[in-house]
Amino acid sequence: MGKDGGDGLEGPLLKRTYYHGNCPGCRLDKSNEVRRGVPYTEFACMWLVTVCSTLPIQSLFPFLYFMIRDLHIAKQVEDIGFYAGFVGASYMLGRALTSTVWGIVADKHGRKPVLVITLIAVITLNTLFGLSSSYWMALTTRGFLGLLSGMLGPIKAYATEVCRKEYSHLALSLISSSRAIGLIVGPAIGGYLAQPADKYPGMFSQESIFGRFPYFLPCLCVSILAVAALISCIWLPETLHKHNEATDSNNSTEAMEESLSDTNAEESGGGYWSLFTNWPLMSTITVYCLFSLQDVAYAEVFSLWAVSDRKYGGLSFTSTDVGRILALSDLDTTTSCQLSIHDYIIWVQSSVGSKLCIFS
Repeated sequence: MGKDGGDGLEGPLLKRTYYHGNCPGCRLDKSNEVRRGVPYTEFACMWLVTVCSTLPIQSLFPFLYFMIRDLHIAKQVEDIGFYAGFVGASYMLGRALTSTVWGIVADKHGRKPVLVITLIAVITLNTLFGLSSSYWMALTTRGFLGLLSGMLGPIKAYATEVCRKEYSHLALSLISSSRAIGLIVGPAIGGYLAQPADKYPGMFSQESIFGRFPYFLPCLCVSILAVAALISCIWLPETLHKHNEATDSNNSTEAMEESLSDTNAEESGGGYWSLFTNWPLMSTITVYCLFSLQDVAYAEVFSLWAVSDRKYGGLSFTSTDVGRILALSDLDTTTSCQLSIHDYIIWVQSSVGSKLCIFS
């Protein structure tokens, strides 16, 4: 094996000697070869983007019951939970339908466009959700927000590509921690800032926009943070390799690497569909689905039960009480149990990462 710069470190067998000038991934790889330290700027921006895209997931649960009540869609008080369940599920339904599509888009057109689209969706649709004047508007905006929130997979791929290989585990841990913080801060924002004219009459009047739309303030705060994250994308470089095939054929090193990739692709076989026969990957996805079901079901069911009137078996809590409880419970469960499962899934994903890159 060759030496890397005479510093005693062993280098790769095939050290890259040619970079495509028009390829953003090649430019980043060339920069990472020179820059040895941790890319703090990229990591900070990536952390902020992940936090802001996670905030809308559970920020509505503390006030969802009151929102459905004020929209007057339920004929009886006992039916409020029925309608609230559809609004809470519409976001995750949208994500389930389009997550794979956004992953394919990220592999073909770049990771950064998917991140930008997700943040723009949070800014616009989350704001419109807070301004909902009817049940169907709330259901539609929440569903479209889920359809356009496709950054969970691409941000993990981006985290491993934006830095040198020795810092990839640090980058993935930042993704986990930022998602955990988003799940903690989101319910707190929704609980403390919903119905501000009732909670803080000295600051907000009933005639103001926050009095006429009592659930607009928490959504607006999340959107403002998303604007800051969108601005931070300026400092995020694209990591996807976009090569000119005619130029590739003229470079022997690139041709050899492509031949190795083709060999690995043949060994794996089946393209994307071969992932469904990767039983370690599918088993961890199943476990993660079960834990996610428990987590989201607890957040929504507990919220609806806690704010219900005592005569219906509830606790008559306020949205502030629910937001505080959800934030504290997410602080405990997310950092202890869920992150352990999440880190294990990241390890499994990294073990098949090379195959994913080949199929892209």
